[in-house]
Order: sequence, then structure tokens, then C-alpha cells
Amino acid sequence: MKCEEVKPYLMSHLDGEIEPDKKTEIEKHLAECEECKREYQAFVKLKQETDKMKLADLSDELWNGYWKGVYRRVERGTGWVLLSMGAIILLCFGAYQFFKELLGDPNISLIVKIGVSMGALGAIVLLVSIIRERLFLCKTERYKEVQR
Repeated sequence: MKCEEVKPYLMSHLDGEIEPDKKTEIEKHLAECEECKREYQAFVKLKQETDKMKLADLSDELWNGYWKGVYRRVERGTGWVLLSMGAIILLCFGAYQFFKELLGDPNISLIVKIGVSMGALGAIVLLVSIIRERLFLCKTERYKEVQR
């Protein structure tokens, strides 16, 4: 085997995740090639060091702060979704009532009815989106206390 064929398998060999026939070929190459052998030894040292590592135990205070933050983000995210959906539903219901009158009028052409309907629904969605974005920006504005 050539070096470029062996190098992709060095970590797999180290982890014991390689087929026996491929393992034999790699070991034969490592016995003959100093460059690949050095790289393999570097992987061995790296694996030994990472095997010694463990996660630090966090205090209960840190964990409680973390879960409060997660809860707050989920709660607020859910609130925004529900508020947006509620606003869209109410605006659509109002638009439905308006369009029921508009669409029920036989004197107005179909193309006008479709155009007005699509424009109004697009305006409703954009309005809710803009209001939600503005409320979010007001809360996160970094320079709101800076005088102009």
C-alpha cells in the first residue's frame, strides 16, 4: 500500500474498526514507512491524552441557571409562535368576512376578486411579520439608550 492509501485508515486502525485483511496491509506498511509510523504514533499519543479527559462536574447553581435559560427561551419562543398564529387567524377571519361580502357580489369580476384576496392575505402576513420583528428589535436594540 502507498502512504496516501494508508493515511485515511490510521485512526480506524487505532480504534480497531478495520477489517483484518486491511489491518495486516496497514501494519506491514507502518513497519516499512517511517513517515506513516510517526503519524500513527502521534495519533496513539493523542488518543491516550483524550482517553484521560473527562467532563468537569458543574455546580448545581450553574445547572439551574442553564435550565432556567432554556425554559425561558422555549417559553418565549412558544409565546411568539402562538401570538403570531393568533394574530394571523384573527386577521384572516376579518379578511374572510370582508371577502365574503366582496366575493359574494356578482357585479365584481373574478380577476379583481382574486387580486384583492391575494393582496390582502399577503398584507396580513407581512403586517404580522413586521410587528413581530419590530417588537423583537426593540427588546434587543443595543443602542436604545444612546442619545442622538
